Amino acid sequence: MLKTNTKVFIAGISSLILTMGIARFAYTPLLQVMQDAHVLNDAIGGWLATFNYMGYLTGTLIAASISDLKLKDTLYRLSLLIAVITTIAMAWTENWIVWAILRYLSGLTSAGGLLLGSGLILNWLIRHGYKMNMGVHFGGVGLGIAVSALAVELMLPGFNWIEQWEMFALLGFILVLPAWFWLPRPDGHNITKTGEQLIDKPPSKQWLRFLSYSYFCVGIGYVVYATFLVVIANNQPALQGYGNWAWLLVGITTIPSCVMWDKIAERRGEINALLMAYVLMTISIFILAFNVPLYMLVISALIYGGSMMGIVSMMLSLVGKLYPTKPAKPMGRISVFYAIAQIIAPVISGYIAEATGRYSIALALATAIMLIGIILLIVLKRMPEQEK
Repeated sequence: MLKTNTKVFIAGISSLILTMGIARFAYTPLLQVMQDAHVLNDAIGGWLATFNYMGYLTGTLIAASISDLKLKDTLYRLSLLIAVITTIAMAWTENWIVWAILRYLSGLTSAGGLLLGSGLILNWLIRHGYKMNMGVHFGGVGLGIAVSALAVELMLPGFNWIEQWEMFALLGFILVLPAWFWLPRPDGHNITKTGEQLIDKPPSKQWLRFLSYSYFCVGIGYVVYATFLVVIANNQPALQGYGNWAWLLVGITTIPSCVMWDKIAERRGEINALLMAYVLMTISIFILAFNVPLYMLVISALIYGGSMMGIVSMMLSLVGKLYPTKPAKPMGRISVFYAIAQIIAPVISGYIAEATGRYSIALALATAIMLIGIILLIVLKRMPEQEK
C-alpha cells in the first residue's frame, strides 16, 4: 500500500509528464518529423513554439492572480483534460492556424501542471510537515522529456506524425488517472496538521525584481536550445539521425538533476547553486553554436539537461517557500518573465534560421543573454533578501 505522500508525488510527476513532457515538449522531437513530411517549415515551426509559450504566459498570469486554493485545484484538473484533448487534436488537422490555437492551449495547460500543480503539492507538503525539497517532483519534467524523445524515436520506423500525436494522446489519457485521483483536494486553511500557523515572508521588491530579470535571461537560453536542438543536430551532416537521441539524453539527465540541485542548494545556498547552474547552461548553449562532433553534442546535452530543470526547480521552490500560504501565486509572478522570454526567442530564432540557413547566430545571442543573467545573479547576491 502506497503512503499518501508517495501518491502525491506520483500525482505530481504524472501531471508534469502529461502537461510538460507531452503537451509541451513532444513538439520538440516531432518538429523534425513534421518538417520531413513537409507540413511545416522553420518559420512556422518557430511561430507554433511561440504560440505555445504565449499560452504558458497566459497560464502564468492566471496563476499569479489567483489566491483561492480550491480554484487553483479546479484549474489544475481542467489543465489535465485540455492537455489530452489538444494533443489528439494536433493529429486531426494540417492547418497551421488551428495548430497555433492548439499549441496555445497546450501552453496554458503546461502552466497548470508546472505552476498550479507544483504550488498545490508544495502547499500540501508544508501543511503535512514534510520537507519542502521539490526535486523529486520536478524530476517529472525530465522524465516527460525522456518519454517524449524515446517514444518518437521508437515510433519513427512505423508511425507517421499523425499516428505519433495520437499515441501521445493515449499515453496522456493514462497519466490523467494518477494525476487526478492521487492529489488530495486542498482544505484552504493556513494552519499545518501540527497546529503551526503558516506565515508569508515576502522579499524586498528590488531583490525580487533582479531575480525575475535573471529568470527572463535564462528563459531565452532555455527555449532556443529546447525548441531547436533536434533540428540543429539533424541539420549538421556529422550529426544527422542523432537529434532525437540528444533530446532523450537531455530528458534522462534532467530526471536526477533536480534532486542533485536540491542538495547543492542546501549546502551552498540557493543563489550560489543558481549561479552554478546558470554557468553550466551557458556553456551548453555556447557549444551548440558550432558545428561540433558527436561527443561534443553529447556533452552539451548532458550539461543542458543537468542544469536547465534544476534552475526552474530551485527558482520556483525559492519563491514558493517565501509564500507558504499561496506558493503558486509568486511562482506565477516570477514565471511571467520566463514566459515572455519564451515568446520572443522562438520567433526571432526561426526567422534568423530561415534567413541564414543556420542557428549559430541565435545560439550566440542566447549565450550573451545568459551571461547577462549571470551578472544579475551576482549583483543579487550582494542585496539583502528582506526589507530592512
